[in-house]
Amino acid sequence: MNVIQQLQRRTPLGWLQLSREKSRLLVALSGIAFADVLMFMQLGFQNALYDSNTRLSRSLQTDIVLVSPQARNTQNLSTFSRRRLYQAMDIPGVKSAQPLYASTITWKNPETRKEATIQIIGFNPEQPAFNLPEVNQQLNKIKLPDTVLLDRGSRGDYKAAIAQVKQGETVTTEVEKRTITVAGLFNLGASFGADGNLITSDQNFLFLFPRREAGSVNLGLIYLEPGYDPNQVAAALKSHLPDDVKVMTRQEYVQFEESYWKRESPIGFIFGLGTAMAFVVGVVIVYQVLSTDVNAHMKEYATFKAMGYFNRYLLGVVFEEAIILAFLGFIPGLILPLGLYQLAAKATALPIFMTVSRAVMVLILTVIMCGISGTIATRKLQSADPADMF
Repeated sequence: MNVIQQLQRRTPLGWLQLSREKSRLLVALSGIAFADVLMFMQLGFQNALYDSNTRLSRSLQTDIVLVSPQARNTQNLSTFSRRRLYQAMDIPGVKSAQPLYASTITWKNPETRKEATIQIIGFNPEQPAFNLPEVNQQLNKIKLPDTVLLDRGSRGDYKAAIAQVKQGETVTTEVEKRTITVAGLFNLGASFGADGNLITSDQNFLFLFPRREAGSVNLGLIYLEPGYDPNQVAAALKSHLPDDVKVMTRQEYVQFEESYWKRESPIGFIFGLGTAMAFVVGVVIVYQVLSTDVNAHMKEYATFKAMGYFNRYLLGVVFEEAIILAFLGFIPGLILPLGLYQLAAKATALPIFMTVSRAVMVLILTVIMCGISGTIATRKLQSADPADMF
């Protein structure tokens, strides 16, 4: 028995069986890599969905946010009465309350003159609304009538217009039958909800939307005096303000935005379902390979049993094959998405890139995927009787 135990420890039977059938090994690795690429792409797009659609809210330079209860996300904020901002000033610790306006608008591309939909944001330039140095350095520009800042990360053909603005040339276009001037640039990026962004003053915003209900705002930005806790002031605001406005800290507002895309948006569900389907595809592919291998070597396994090898050793061989396949298949499955991410980011202007945490997650999923396949493939092996094999 000691000799058998030594052989069990020394013989890499799983690797020998896999490497003997080169074509079968390549097919298995290709299948695992394919499943990994699918998972990487689905998770990459899912992360880009959450990241791109919360960048604006994460960039807000405020302590507390007031929003309409009907608001769903930044592109569907609804409105509430500006009177609530004045009422918020009654709460101790509130330094100021400023309105922020946001809407989508159709404008003509300054370069191609084709119409495109873009998100426009307006706020009081005397009180910076975003933690974006490029924007805050150009607040004097948006004080001028019919002047905007263009997001250089917008999705579309804006290369020539961006180059002209960088050179200090005047770039004009048309929005709602008004001629506006692009006076500067900033970088925020496109999202699933908007192809790009324009930033202007609150007065310019209202000029572009003359039919807008008077005294209505999309967001209320509450700035606190130093030393006050946002959570405590937010609790006081909730008690003080009517139910036609929702009070959130800045972090809660970011979570509110992300929660919409995770739970209510069909896009988030689709990417999650795509990842699950890729996982199932991988399980099926690896199972087919391991099951074929077990059937092809059933007599050899029966011989091992007759020689005194325990079931756990034979099961260990199959699991060894599964783990080897998982790690070898993961390597091309990791390399291919690196190029695909760059291609997708360039084509969509979305923040799609590889992260260490995602790579570790897919590796763990790959090991689990192959482990499940190995578990299913060993069921027939456990019931194998050496007497039935000969």
